Amino acid sequence: MLLTKRLSVSQCSRVISRLCHHASSLPVNEPSTDFTNSEIRTNLLKELHKIENEEIEIPCVVGGEKIYTGNTAYQVTPYRHQNRIAKIHFADEALVNKAINTSLAARDKWENMPQDERSKIFTRVADLLTTKYRLSSLAATMAGQSKVAIQADIDCVGELADFLRFNSHFAKGILDQIEIIQTEGVRNSIMPRGLEGFIVAISPFNFTAIGGNLATGPAILGNVVLWKPALTTTRASWMFYQILVEAGVPQGVINFLPSPGAMFGKTVTSSPDLAGLTFVGSGPTFKSLWKQIGNNIDIFKTFPRLSGECGGKNFHFVHETADIDLVVNCTMRAAFEYCGQKCSAVGRMYVPDTLWPQIKEKLLEAHKEIKMGEPSEFSNFLSAVIDEKAFESIKEFIDYAKESDDVTILAGGNCDKSVGYYIEPTIAETRDPRNKLMEEEVFGPVLPIFVYPAKEYKETLKLVDETSGFGLTGAVFSKDNKVIAEARNILKQAAGNFYINDKATGSVVAQQPFGGSRMSGTNDKPGCYLNILPWMSPLSIKENQLPVSDWKYEYMK
Repeated sequence: MLLTKRLSVSQCSRVISRLCHHASSLPVNEPSTDFTNSEIRTNLLKELHKIENEEIEIPCVVGGEKIYTGNTAYQVTPYRHQNRIAKIHFADEALVNKAINTSLAARDKWENMPQDERSKIFTRVADLLTTKYRLSSLAATMAGQSKVAIQADIDCVGELADFLRFNSHFAKGILDQIEIIQTEGVRNSIMPRGLEGFIVAISPFNFTAIGGNLATGPAILGNVVLWKPALTTTRASWMFYQILVEAGVPQGVINFLPSPGAMFGKTVTSSPDLAGLTFVGSGPTFKSLWKQIGNNIDIFKTFPRLSGECGGKNFHFVHETADIDLVVNCTMRAAFEYCGQKCSAVGRMYVPDTLWPQIKEKLLEAHKEIKMGEPSEFSNFLSAVIDEKAFESIKEFIDYAKESDDVTILAGGNCDKSVGYYIEPTIAETRDPRNKLMEEEVFGPVLPIFVYPAKEYKETLKLVDETSGFGLTGAVFSKDNKVIAEARNILKQAAGNFYINDKATGSVVAQQPFGGSRMSGTNDKPGCYLNILPWMSPLSIKENQLPVSDWKYEYMK
């Protein structure tokens, strides 16, 4: 749009709003798989059993070349940890450096490809994922990450396809709504560019979709990427990488590098060509990478862009006007789906004393109905936690709860790793709102609850805000609009995703862009254009069309 005047604040807001929504030809969210369909269930189980009984060998891939290094590790099914599903070859420092050089060699051609063509490739990836590879992707995520069918579907089909389609859409229009003033004799424009160098994508175990988004989000805008998947999600990540290749992503644009974390981090942060890092994982790991980049700041050709999401200590705050059944049902899902191994999972709950007897009774009734076991049994609500390290960490919190004078375990608390890494969903009441269980991220199926005096809800809201160093998700349950407004104001920095009368998990791409600040991360909001915006480096161009007859200004004459 051509303008001859400056933009007002309200005009700027409308521009941003239009860009964020980008309503014309907006994609739609991928529908869920119909698991009530007996044929789908049967075929899915066939795919799952095939993966469970087939140990494949997974190489590194650099510039399209599959490389079997001989330095290997194994991925197992967490619910049957003696069962191997993948032998994974790890990259070494030399191979990571080769990948850097290979990606840089592929960069110019990829960046110069028209955005429409790049977007079409990744839209094709989404189409293959949701049709030809739908059930096999589901099965790989169920087996490798110990997800029941619905959790796998939300992840590796729905969310991943949404990321691909919406990011492809946003990328095509990312500069369309930038309003530039044009003056007589001058043509002003902005040209999109990728970042100068390579991008590093380091993904976590808990979502196939996160790994796919970290690797493809920057690539959609013309960047080249080194992707390090988590060991415990490599089978599903490898399947997705093969879909990228089939859909036409050129060799060298995204390089697949399973690696030891410390070596990989040190190598990529020592390269002068590092242009950006996108990360989801633990806070200490992200801080370590940030420090390495800071220590090496003088070697880089450009300031690397950093994007990270590091977890949360997410809350459910219940006011005495809340709907009790709504609170219980939302909390059971938010605390125990996927064993609480979501960054958004509810890790602390605040209940007024006036409602506690009823909420307690209903929570314990619901707890009795939970079934836990292998993902192949569709009646199971959850399965095993991801690995032995996670099992031992969560067990330590439960053992602490059993020994603490301030904590009473109301339900669950049993742990068994003899066959799989099983942690029983655990509900605990604490008399100390500053108890370790209320402050530290457990990342497992443990729900601590603090019962507060109903009349002190404002003071308790402030306590919620001050208790955790994280700021990812949170929910408030109340029928009183005044209370909701107060809570939203007091807790506005305590959560990047705030829910009213709903569970604090389950954000949907393009509906609730996800991310938090404080120690939860850089709040880059996957799920809207904001998440891919950092991976573009705009070039501002002024084209003069008037003669310049003198170097002197008029006032000088």
